[in-house]
Amino acid sequence: MSNLQVNIGNLKLKNPVMTASGTFGYGLEFQDFVPLHELGGIIVKGTTLHPREGNDYPRMAETPGGMLNCVGLQNKGVAYFCEHIYPQICDIDTNMIVNVSGSSPEDYAECAARIDALEKIPAIELNISCPNVKDGGMAFGVTCAGAESVVKAVRKAYHKTLIVKLSPNVTNISDIARTCEAEGADAVSLINTLMGMAIDIEKRQPVLSIKTGGLSGPAVKPVALRMVWQVANAVRIPVVGLGGIMNARDAIEFFMAGATAIEIGTANFIDPAVTLKVRDGINEWLDQHGCRSVQEIIGAIH
Repeated sequence: MSNLQVNIGNLKLKNPVMTASGTFGYGLEFQDFVPLHELGGIIVKGTTLHPREGNDYPRMAETPGGMLNCVGLQNKGVAYFCEHIYPQICDIDTNMIVNVSGSSPEDYAECAARIDALEKIPAIELNISCPNVKDGGMAFGVTCAGAESVVKAVRKAYHKTLIVKLSPNVTNISDIARTCEAEGADAVSLINTLMGMAIDIEKRQPVLSIKTGGLSGPAVKPVALRMVWQVANAVRIPVVGLGGIMNARDAIEFFMAGATAIEIGTANFIDPAVTLKVRDGINEWLDQHGCRSVQEIIGAIH
């Protein structure tokens, strides 16, 4: 068995396989399929300061090589999370990480502060990149000034491991990553979904209720891989890679591009046990290639 342990700031992961927010619920929904304590971390669905209804239906559409979604951060708010969800997940023996979103730096900071008070939540993933929220989520992630305003506000309010999730819908993702690092991010995760669209040619209208949505799945992997490589060469903090990871070989590509850990998203909808299959596949590949630790292949491309 190779050593699969990695660190994201002060966060210690027993293996580098985590779940992507919005694809794994609160983890509880998958406990019949996966021994949750065997995962490196679970990033729970997006949480906001106030409850959100999300977008109208339809808000999902299959596409060749992936899927589109415009769920719009539907959740019951951070107070509900703290009172009702946290007691159910706090004793799961892995890193339970909350994805935090907001419509202003103040919203983000207040939501993060409330989660900061939860003893057994060791990290948050700050979503400055959601492409489906009309009132701010997209804007923060696409400019250095926007990213700076949110990360700075949250860093003052939040004292544990801060991972910032980056948008691919930008001209230079490395600049955004460097800004997040300068404002105190402990790590960055990328990529969030690419903006996409599907059209019903019989109805002559977009399939999704708000016309556009986030594209995820195998189709985005080459873009995600390129951006992870760029960012890993631009910052000193750890990079968490995600986007179209369907199997262990995909994950290994992300490690070689410079990712310290990875998140699996859309693949969970296809195979709810895919995360541990990827973990085992990584270990098998490392053994076959004489690697004693996953650390040996992080950033290994020439």
